[in-house]
Amino acid sequence: MKREAYVKMTDLVRERKALRAAVIWSDRLLTKLAYIIYPVFVIILFIKKDPDAVRALLVPGISFGAVSLFRWAFRAPRPYEVFETTPVIKKNTKGKSFPSRHVFSIFVIGASIMWFSPLWGAALMAAGAVMAAARVLGGVHFPRDVIAGALIGAGCGIAGFWLIP
Repeated sequence: MKREAYVKMTDLVRERKALRAAVIWSDRLLTKLAYIIYPVFVIILFIKKDPDAVRALLVPGISFGAVSLFRWAFRAPRPYEVFETTPVIKKNTKGKSFPSRHVFSIFVIGASIMWFSPLWGAALMAAGAVMAAARVLGGVHFPRDVIAGALIGAGCGIAGFWLIP
């Protein structure tokens, strides 16, 4: 993404009060939603004594750790660092942009839940697509960051449930 396109996009969001509020609100709400749904989901599985409860805990957990280590080592700069601008979504983190861990998280949780409930898993991944758009429009990630986060998250969830017995 070129600086002109990035600045034009974030200025458009910044200048329209309703759009700015929608971007910020959807990012916050969907982040909280994912981080509430996941522990509730795991607790329910343990209460039901589901044989896949431990896997539901480990697949997202191990994947999250691996992605976090990769981001730390890769140190990709964020758009507001590269273009020296202020993001719409308040953030001052340096680096750790690739892949988006927010988007990764909602997709790995969605893919994990899909093993148990395709409808709920798909709904959470659809929410992840909205979150991905908000993270880009909010100026804290490049499109490649959220696309990679979604693909890696979904891939880890699929691998952890469908490919590993």
